[in-house]
Amino acid sequence: MIIDSNAPIGVFDSGIGGLTVAREIMRNLPSEKIVYFGDTARLPYGSKSKDTIIRYSRQIVRFLQSRGVKAIVVACNTASALALDTLEKEIDIPIIGVVKPGARVAAQATESKRVGVIATEATIRSGLYTKLIQEIDPEISVIGKPCPLFVPLVEEGWRKDPITEMIARRYLEVLQEQDIDTLILGCTHYPLLRKLIGDIMGDKVRLVNPAYETSMVLKNLLADQHMENQGGIKEEFPYRFYVSDAAEKFKEFANSILPYDVERTKQINLEEYQEL
Repeated sequence: MIIDSNAPIGVFDSGIGGLTVAREIMRNLPSEKIVYFGDTARLPYGSKSKDTIIRYSRQIVRFLQSRGVKAIVVACNTASALALDTLEKEIDIPIIGVVKPGARVAAQATESKRVGVIATEATIRSGLYTKLIQEIDPEISVIGKPCPLFVPLVEEGWRKDPITEMIARRYLEVLQEQDIDTLILGCTHYPLLRKLIGDIMGDKVRLVNPAYETSMVLKNLLADQHMENQGGIKEEFPYRFYVSDAAEKFKEFANSILPYDVERTKQINLEEYQEL
């Protein structure tokens, strides 16, 4: 299959959290175009079954392929943990997730061999972070803590609200007692709470943001497969944004965190991309 190196990168998430990954791609791969999809009608993914997450992810991948993307980034830890293996077997373009890059960096960073992971219930339940980290170093202990309320709090725009701090302290208390020296922000929404989490955990705990690491993996992948955009960005709108609901709310949030002014966000009906 011949892939057009000038084609965009597809990025998807259950909502706005994947914008943290898109932001890192914009920063670290400035010549690449992006088509972003946020499944805002059906979030959060973290409390849903594996079969449901695979079905949703397939629909989104079909949509992104209809937009001619050359590679796909699953910018959602839950979908990366539960759907990525299935998706890799079904499509003929490169697809990467956010779990493996974060796991690799955490395994390299820890000195005490005690790593914490905060994520959705589905990601923690999958055990994938533990599996990947212990494949690198079996002596590392991995302590997972689901933080299901973080996603709706971030989506609501309550990143600096006292309620969010109270909930964060309650979630993180168990990890503070575990003597971890590395903490993976195992959901793409969580880097938006990075300062709060860092203040609670203290400066002796290194926070790992899989969004940055994923952008580096993507950069190397494109280089290895000679798929970098050699022509640079020449279009007026190199970054296109699509959602399944609440387009205006999404656009406002995107403009608050991206180094790019999002002028338009289009709502689409994913039911048109059902399995054949």
